[in-house]
Amino acid sequence: MAGLDPGPAVPVWLVEDDLGCIICQGLLATPATLPCGHSFCRECLKGLWAAGSTRPPRSCPTCRVSAPASLQLRKNTLLQELVDKYSRALRESSSGGVDLSLASSKPVTSNTLERKTRDILHDLEEIQKKLQENFTWKEAFEEQPQVEVQEAPYSSSCPLPDQSHPAPKRASRFAQWAICPTFDLRSHSYSLEVSKDGRAVTVSRCPQTHLGSHERFVTCQALCSQAFSSGQQYWEVDTQHCSHWAVGVASWGMKRTQILGRTRDSYCVEWKGTSQLSAWHMVKETVLGSDRPKVVGIWLDLQEGNLAFYSVADQETLLYECPVSASSPLHPAFWLYGLNPGNSLTIRPVRV
Repeated sequence: MAGLDPGPAVPVWLVEDDLGCIICQGLLATPATLPCGHSFCRECLKGLWAAGSTRPPRSCPTCRVSAPASLQLRKNTLLQELVDKYSRALRESSSGGVDLSLASSKPVTSNTLERKTRDILHDLEEIQKKLQENFTWKEAFEEQPQVEVQEAPYSSSCPLPDQSHPAPKRASRFAQWAICPTFDLRSHSYSLEVSKDGRAVTVSRCPQTHLGSHERFVTCQALCSQAFSSGQQYWEVDTQHCSHWAVGVASWGMKRTQILGRTRDSYCVEWKGTSQLSAWHMVKETVLGSDRPKVVGIWLDLQEGNLAFYSVADQETLLYECPVSASSPLHPAFWLYGLNPGNSLTIRPVRV
């Protein structure tokens, strides 16, 4: 087995989905692993950083954690070998319809194919073990202070709930301002597909053949068709079927190479999939806590210049609020983790 390139040990979370590059949407080629544990094609990452397309600069496109200025992008030889083994397994097993998941227990009809597949899967398991042995696990964010979620008062610009007759399943107190926006078919990336009713967006298992357009996002992001420059609006997003996500608002002019919340014309709350919920406002992150909301409500009050995010269950609980400017019309905006095909976000009807 080829040895590792010299350099500091980094943590690696390895599953089959992580053999893909979120930038080019292909299998990793000459993979480089950042200190946060995420890996990308080395040339893809260099190109993205050279173009200044990440905020903050030289940050991870997945979790947005900054990389040290002195970091050299070294080839992760063990991960490259795993990609090569996986590619070989795909080629040799494609004609036999074999499930290559390491947890698969499906029977194989051909004895020869079964032996080959077992050998390949054994190789994959061995490389995984070596990765675990050679890379030191360390939490990159252990020393970062966590901001506790406080029981914040209701936003001054939001309507107060009626406390006189509480009910387990009541109409939303935002019902009169509820909208149900639909995804814009021009802006979402090639790795996303939109449902027929326009209310759900899903990470596709293969790139979609959308018409080429400079309006499309490079990463797994999408905007809705509806744009707001005045008034009060409220909508809800079901996040239960997405491992990492961000929901918020952005102007149509947001650069298609940039990430939601990392620009001055976009705002969001984000679940990183690592037990951390954050809010992004004016290119600044605020850690909110470790509780994951299953449904997020977005209250956009352009009369008062206020944006608020809620966790929606039996009632709405304020997560975060911030001032917002409508110098340009704002669209509902979304980001999904692109390496997990099937990840989806759905705009759901508000209870009325």
